[in-house]
Amino acid sequence: MRYYGNLAVREERQPEQKKQQRTAAPQTASQVRRKSIPVGEKLLYLLTVFVCVAVAGLILYRNAGLYEMNRSIQKITSEYETGADQTKELQREVDKLRDPARISKLAAEKGYVYDNGKKPLTLSADGN
Repeated sequence: MRYYGNLAVREERQPEQKKQQRTAAPQTASQVRRKSIPVGEKLLYLLTVFVCVAVAGLILYRNAGLYEMNRSIQKITSEYETGADQTKELQREVDKLRDPARISKLAAEKGYVYDNGKKPLTLSADGN
């Protein structure tokens, strides 16, 4: 009798006929013995695994180098952009300081007078 759903119930014993069939089967069957892998084939497998690990290590090493190079390129690019921004800002300041209107205003504040094409003054060593 089979019980469905409750595994705690013990099955009834099987008839003697089935019990005999189970005990008789191993005696008549020949035992299958698995052959071991030859040493050469084991070494070949080991060499294949070693080569795969070496190739994977080489790929990881190259990728690490590429990653490091990429990081340095990004750093240099960032520094370049910062320097370019500073250069533009300084160029704007130079243009602002070179403005002729600003220079003439500062000169007037300091007391300088603009010479409108008159003969320029020259100094000589003899005192004239």
